[in-house]
Amino acid sequence: MEKGKPARKYSQAARVHDIIRLIEARHGIAVEEMAEETGVDRRTIYRDLNAIQDAGYPLISEWLNSRKVYRFLTRFKDVPPINFTLQELMTLYFLRSQFEFLEGTPFREELEAIFRKVNSVLPPRYAAHMERIASVSIPLLQGRRDYGKVAGELKLLREALIYQYRVKLAYRSKGKGKASSYRVDPYSLIFHKGGLYLLGYAHNRRALRTFAAERISRVEVEKERFEIPDKFRPEEQFRSAFGIVDEAAMAVRVKFSPTVAHMVRDRIWHPSQRTESMPDGSVLLSFEAGGRMEIISWLLSYGEHAEVLEPADLRDEVGRKISEMAAKYVT
Repeated sequence: MEKGKPARKYSQAARVHDIIRLIEARHGIAVEEMAEETGVDRRTIYRDLNAIQDAGYPLISEWLNSRKVYRFLTRFKDVPPINFTLQELMTLYFLRSQFEFLEGTPFREELEAIFRKVNSVLPPRYAAHMERIASVSIPLLQGRRDYGKVAGELKLLREALIYQYRVKLAYRSKGKGKASSYRVDPYSLIFHKGGLYLLGYAHNRRALRTFAAERISRVEVEKERFEIPDKFRPEEQFRSAFGIVDEAAMAVRVKFSPTVAHMVRDRIWHPSQRTESMPDGSVLLSFEAGGRMEIISWLLSYGEHAEVLEPADLRDEVGRKISEMAAKYVT
């Protein structure tokens, strides 16, 4: 039991009622404070918080002044009105069409609900103009993922992410017919090249893992909460990756022909990249990153215009794949 007030002789229902009043009375309250106020231990408080959540209260947790606190998510009762300029609204509607890749997910439905609310308070002429702006921006997405088949699973994951519930996943790994089972603490969602991924701690692997959303075949939300480590930063997880695959970084050096040099030079492919323009118009691109197959796929997309200089084993592997490709076309 926590040090502080002595244990009270009352039922869980009465204690839960007191905890609800404490949460409502403060903008954020920590577990330690609730334990001290009610005279019970932290484990009991966590059980009571689960009971409050099960009762339908919109309970959320957040970090405030280096402390994790709990509060109720109200229907914007404590959020002041937000004013947008016409330019800001234009930008918002311009970005709206860029989320076509979320079609079939609950996130797409909620985005549309947000824009319906915005339209409801705009003068009709402005609302119609904004809708025209949204239709002008056309996303060109090839190979878009079909998330309609996993919409139910994504809704469950959304709730687990909001309330930090542990989940059990059935996941179909690439190249495997049978789904594997994972017990996961869902930390964050990742968007990469039009794809949606879940990043979380897999207990049966004892490591962080990335799961492609379209390959999640079943989600079971447990009632056990988890804590995200204070030092966790999702952006750090992929800092050394070329894409979404977290592997040991390697030093890569590639020569691009003059034909595509401007396309390579004008883009940021990786935070560590360095470019060097050559007298013949070609460009040398160097970077340090992991994700071998993603790098190879990217290099092959440039065909004869990209030559791997380093490392030697990557150059050899790309050369083998080019030979295998040529064998399919040369008779």
